[in-house]
Amino acid sequence: MIEFGIAGGVDTNSDLPITLARSLVKKLLGMHSAKTLVDKTKIFFSIRPADFKFKTPSVKEPRTGLSMGEHCEKMVKEWNISRQAQDELALKSHQNGSNAYSDGFYNDLVFEFCGLKKDAFLRADTTLEKLAKLKSAFDFSSQGTLTAGNSTPLTDGSAAVLLASEEEIKRKNWTPLARFVDAQVAGVDYVHGDGLLMAPTIAVPKLLDRNGLKLQDFDFYEIHEAFEGQLLCTLRAWESANYCRNVLKRENALGAIDKTKLNIKGGSVAIGHPFAATGARIVATLAKILHQNGRGRGLISICTAGGMGVTAILEAA
Repeated sequence: MIEFGIAGGVDTNSDLPITLARSLVKKLLGMHSAKTLVDKTKIFFSIRPADFKFKTPSVKEPRTGLSMGEHCEKMVKEWNISRQAQDELALKSHQNGSNAYSDGFYNDLVFEFCGLKKDAFLRADTTLEKLAKLKSAFDFSSQGTLTAGNSTPLTDGSAAVLLASEEEIKRKNWTPLARFVDAQVAGVDYVHGDGLLMAPTIAVPKLLDRNGLKLQDFDFYEIHEAFEGQLLCTLRAWESANYCRNVLKRENALGAIDKTKLNIKGGSVAIGHPFAATGARIVATLAKILHQNGRGRGLISICTAGGMGVTAILEAA
């Protein structure tokens, strides 16, 4: 529909609004609209301590009242994902991200802003021992396995990509980094039992079938790490013959991927997840990986709020 354009997004999770209690809002509005000083004074003295119960912002699904982390805790219990497996993946994400910065990979991808030159949550010195000491962040019983270390931090950030047709690229003499091949979205009924963040398990096989590919036909995998538990649930579902047969309606499982090809420049747990910017950040990262590699194909898989999943295929240009 367009010859070329910029797609991007920005999110500021450090500046989320604090919502006033509804009772206090009504009284403040009443004072504003009152005609006389007496009426304003009456309303002012009707304010009680209970009116100052502020509502702090939270990332909750409106249909269930549960946060993404609480939903993911249900998923990891269903799929029997261990705390250690989540921490190991988190450690690898930090190591890959830190190494990518040290190697200069992000030099022309990340731009300085207010003195900040790199993603602030990367921990090059983290260890499994340090991660193991963290308390569970969502399920506070002894069964909780999601922590601040293996979950995505809420971060500020922005990202953008330049998209153009082949004709426009030639016309403007641009050098493309990668070719956007195809995309697929899907959703799950998370209210009635499906895992909130499992929609990519459905979107990816649809995308593969349409392009005549197998899950293993990729040189790189950029799978969004909302939580390491979520990523591991997705991988395990693709490996499960029962899940693929009963949910995906496929005779055989999609199989396992080579994890050495997964998020090789760091994932969202290490780099951060400004909601509206993560998609463009992942596309830009994979495009540069493919360009540097000179050849190959990459798979993008992103889970989102509302039980949605967004997936795409990129190839080296």
